[in-house]
Amino acid sequence: MRSSVRRFDAFQRRRPWAGVPVAVVYKFAEDQGGYLAALIAFYGFLSVFPLLLLLVSVLGFVLHGDPAAQRQVLHSALSQFPVIGDQIGENIRSFKGSPLAVAAGALGGLYGVLGVAQAAQNALAKVWAVPRYVRPDPFRARLRSLLAVLVLGAGLVASTALAALSAQTSSFGEHFGAAPRLVAALLSVALNAALVLAAFRVLGPRTVTWRPLGGTAACAAVLWHGVQWAGTFYVRHELTGTTATYGLFGIVLGLVTWIYLGALIFVLAAETASVRARRLWPRSLLTPFTDHVTLSAADQRAYTSYAMTETFKGFERVEVSFEPPPVRRRPGARPAAEEEDDGDVGGADVE
Repeated sequence: MRSSVRRFDAFQRRRPWAGVPVAVVYKFAEDQGGYLAALIAFYGFLSVFPLLLLLVSVLGFVLHGDPAAQRQVLHSALSQFPVIGDQIGENIRSFKGSPLAVAAGALGGLYGVLGVAQAAQNALAKVWAVPRYVRPDPFRARLRSLLAVLVLGAGLVASTALAALSAQTSSFGEHFGAAPRLVAALLSVALNAALVLAAFRVLGPRTVTWRPLGGTAACAAVLWHGVQWAGTFYVRHELTGTTATYGLFGIVLGLVTWIYLGALIFVLAAETASVRARRLWPRSLLTPFTDHVTLSAADQRAYTSYAMTETFKGFERVEVSFEPPPVRRRPGARPAAEEEDDGDVGGADVE
């Protein structure tokens, strides 16, 4: 068993295509990426219903004489949630055209989207190991979040318009083949990649260059488009005629799941960019499971960055050092003389 582990460890250290995913998974776990994604998803859930309420109300005023155009725009927005979009639309339409709904949607949506931006900003700071004293103060952080909301909001409007165009191309596809739908899908992926890249640049640290972000943003966009396609396929082939029976519970559960998947893709993309840019691979395969392991250079860089991330003041000094790993004793062997406890914890010296 140990020899198999050692062989696989040596294998993944020599090959980037194997070592980088291992390092991304380890760093995701060490950064508690699941909790970072859950916080983004929580605020995302708070913002969806107010924003949809605002959208329906604005459509009721702007397109008052064109119900067909209202349905098309709303359907394009709800197509981002293929599993539960129809149920959301049926439950949100009753408020259209209400001034109170506009006010409630605007305030609730603003609170939610600012929370999403703040949670994403915190996640990117954690992923890129930004020391706490370098992060923007609460006022500048919220101004940056507001800028991100404006930029990404414009992108989402464009995404909704593209979804409406994609819906129109489905009728052309019957006459001209799959080319129009393929073009619409490629444009959608490109737009989503631009939105992810914009989020990385606006909400992330300014010291990060464009190079490690472009590829991961494109991969995140492709992955998100694949998740949307899978959801649409599942609805058409498994849930046709049955989605309405799930009611409010189905809406909430499906919406939370859908938003969490998007947040998870965002955090994983950021972790991948960080691992590649800061050369946090190859990691030792057994590092998360035992202290009886020799740390690689990437392990030491990662653990050092975690300590530096928690520095709250610019005049706070933290020094990290690593001692040799403890020697594993054989069962029944006589224990070596124990050394005196000198107060060090985990091989790290903190001043």
